Amino acid sequence: MLKNNYSGFKLEAGTDEAGRGCLSGPVVAAAVILPADFEHEFLNDSKQLSETKRKILRPIIEKEALAFAVSFIHNEEVDELNVLQASITGMHRSIDQLSIAPEFVIVDGNKFKPYKDIPHKTIVKGDAKYMSIAAASVLAKTYRDDFMEKIHQEFPDYNWKKNKGYPTKEHRNAIQNSGATKYHRKTFKLLPTQLKLDF
Repeated sequence: MLKNNYSGFKLEAGTDEAGRGCLSGPVVAAAVILPADFEHEFLNDSKQLSETKRKILRPIIEKEALAFAVSFIHNEEVDELNVLQASITGMHRSIDQLSIAPEFVIVDGNKFKPYKDIPHKTIVKGDAKYMSIAAASVLAKTYRDDFMEKIHQEFPDYNWKKNKGYPTKEHRNAIQNSGATKYHRKTFKLLPTQLKLDF
């Protein structure tokens, strides 16, 4: 059962990201402040939910949230920053864009940098424990999936509409056969070591 609040502050934002382990596309982060009485039977860590349930939840979260924001760190910036810093930067940018400043921030995972002077707590598997982090995970994942489906039209060989940029066998075969695209992360090991890729 997901908990509604960690800190006791009314304006507690949950934040999470999607796409860290992908070979292509952006890291997408979201931050959400939910009302104290928010509940929905589907809400859970986005990885535990079907695509259908995530799509049902997204407009509900956006309508009911006191504030929400989503930010994209595109692959060039992921390469520049490294993926952990990209995730933290994305979360900070999402918190920046909230229409209400949070009094406390709860973060999925165990790595974060303080945001301004707002207290925070990192929570491992927080997206399966707290509603606002779960809501942020749903937004981050659905916005990212939409983006990957859009760029799939441009480069259909990689089947991003299905694998969303994750390192599936099919995705790696496409990189081997067709090379890397402008959406691939140049600092990631796109192919197993024995196969070399020219940029």
